[in-house]
Amino acid sequence: MKTTIRRMGNSHGVLIPKPILTQLGLEDEVDMQVEGNALVIRRPQKKARAGWADASRSLAASKDDTLVMGEFPNADDAGLEW
Repeated sequence: MKTTIRRMGNSHGVLIPKPILTQLGLEDEVDMQVEGNALVIRRPQKKARAGWADASRSLAASKDDTLVMGEFPNADDAGLEW
């Protein structure tokens, strides 16, 4: 698909048709980089552990944060000093 580069303020831009955005799952943000002589636009990678802090607070508040498998120490743990 060919499209034109348009002036947008002091910059330039390309309009991406809505069906393409929907097909690729692009919403508010993209990762953009140059690979060789191509401009590559990708969905941003989700940050590892995103939301874990909120989920753990919620779990602790529900009092459902007991260990599933229980404690199982290593044989050499008795000699460790904390």
